[in-house]
Amino acid sequence: MEEQQSVSKLRRDERTESGIRILYEDNHLLVVEKPVNLPVQADSSGDEDLLTLLKAYLRARYDKPGEAYLGLVHRLDRPVGGVMAFAKTSKAAARLTAQFHSHEAKKRYAAIVHGRPKAQESLTDWLYKDETTFSSRVVPAGTDGAKEARLRYQLIGQAEETALLDVELYTGRPHQIRVQLQHAGYSIYGDQRYAPQAAPGEQIRLWAYALTLTHPTLKEPMTFFSAPPWSEEAFAPQIALLPACSVCRGVYLDERCVVVDKNAGVETEGELLGELESLFEDVYPVHRLDANTEGLVLFARTEEDAVRYEQIFYTHELKKLYHAVVCGVPQRAETLVHWVQKDEDESFVRLCREGDAGALRCELSYRVLNSDGEASLVEIELFTGRTHQIRVQMAAIGHPVLGDDKYGDRAFNKLRKKKTQQLLAKRLEMDGHVFESLRELEL
Repeated sequence: MEEQQSVSKLRRDERTESGIRILYEDNHLLVVEKPVNLPVQADSSGDEDLLTLLKAYLRARYDKPGEAYLGLVHRLDRPVGGVMAFAKTSKAAARLTAQFHSHEAKKRYAAIVHGRPKAQESLTDWLYKDETTFSSRVVPAGTDGAKEARLRYQLIGQAEETALLDVELYTGRPHQIRVQLQHAGYSIYGDQRYAPQAAPGEQIRLWAYALTLTHPTLKEPMTFFSAPPWSEEAFAPQIALLPACSVCRGVYLDERCVVVDKNAGVETEGELLGELESLFEDVYPVHRLDANTEGLVLFARTEEDAVRYEQIFYTHELKKLYHAVVCGVPQRAETLVHWVQKDEDESFVRLCREGDAGALRCELSYRVLNSDGEASLVEIELFTGRTHQIRVQMAAIGHPVLGDDKYGDRAFNKLRKKKTQQLLAKRLEMDGHVFESLRELEL
């Protein structure tokens, strides 16, 4: 308990005399924000390096005679900035090194790339490092000296010629993200080594924005965050909301509202609201999505705007489009009208007849976008906004949402290995704005 208290007191956000930003420090762990174009450790260039600067900081701060111990447990490329962790004791170094080698430690990067990437993709390649040129390249599997490299990216922002990606590393190879994305056709903006489009002097847009690890002595998971210092206006909302990456993606941000793309499994007025309140002074939920439904959610930033937006939703002065994967192959297009009753105690919605006590009218239309013969991707427009409406109405016509165990086909869900309903709030048109999720549901 005493160690826990001392650790919490040492949390801080300050800078060393050399300008290095410290995100966290205790007796065993030092987490900093690495500046761009600074080598992690001394190299043939003879330039000052991060490890040496931090050892000097420790000597001065703690009045240590001789050289201070600081264990290097992972690395970042010289031009890349962001979160880096160091060990202050040999015990911590051994435990942290093991986490990085086993990939228990999770590293996430933001990257601005050229082109129009897929909504999400997992990349597996074999990389060979050329020691004479200090460059890596993709080679055929099994090539002598090559190592397997794996990562996954998600598209979180798209401009006309560039895109913003959230990248998670599963291996840690030299120049891995830069080489794999370039090989996939999405070279990183400003990458002087691997991007043929990079103009001289441009800074690479790759940033280690989050690092999750288990504290070497407290045995508690900890996540450290560092925002990319980029000024790209096209991706300002996404960059501003990167600290909330565990619950949502940013879509739109101004002085009146915040629009986010909620992750599945997140409660709108629970974890999502809490994360947004930690980033913005005031936010007010205007509408909701089921916890297991992903997609667009709007929050107002003032009480006055909350009232106005709630009225827009109440009077349906907007257009809401959803994507869903449903069981079977529905008719190509249809408008559905049902009457339902909600059982508050069981949190369940049942079909009923018009005129029954508590009956609510539900209306939607759908069209089939694609089908594999056993399941279909459909686009749904909501004309009313009832609890579980899409799930109930699609189930009523024999085409329940895939992954929905409450109203759907559990045997088919199990066959398709879907434990979460495949339902996405894809598009929202209101107040002169059009917001769209970049996620895509797959059959």
